[in-house]
Amino acid sequence: MRLRLASAAALALLAALALLAACQGDETISGYAGTDTAWRLVEIDGAPFTARAVIRFPEAGQVAGEAPCNTFSGRQSAPYPWFKAEALAVTRRACDALAEETRFFAAFGRVSLAEVQGEVLILSDPDGPEMVFERVQP
Repeated sequence: MRLRLASAAALALLAALALLAACQGDETISGYAGTDTAWRLVEIDGAPFTARAVIRFPEAGQVAGEAPCNTFSGRQSAPYPWFKAEALAVTRRACDALAEETRFFAAFGRVSLAEVQGEVLILSDPDGPEMVFERVQP
């Protein structure tokens, strides 16, 4: 009888912990920027970015997108408002926009903060770049 009560109590505790974990939600940028939203880069450090670059946060802890020449995907598990893209896998295509691509990845690799303000996403670092993105309308 005691074994059944202990097993039932343990099972109830596990169920409660699982429920609590599920209620916590996504604390990465995905939970704030939306998993079904694309963001188009419009400027880096106040200068217009005229090449095409788009990022998405397809699910908790993930980042993906298209730089001017290549697609990429990786991890982003820092809790909002912090940001750190890690383990990026990038295709290796050449194109006429390699200078813009280099500028994009140089800034993207240095940002450490994220801020979502309605239709705008800002990725920045206190000592480094600021990347301003606009929500892509479906």
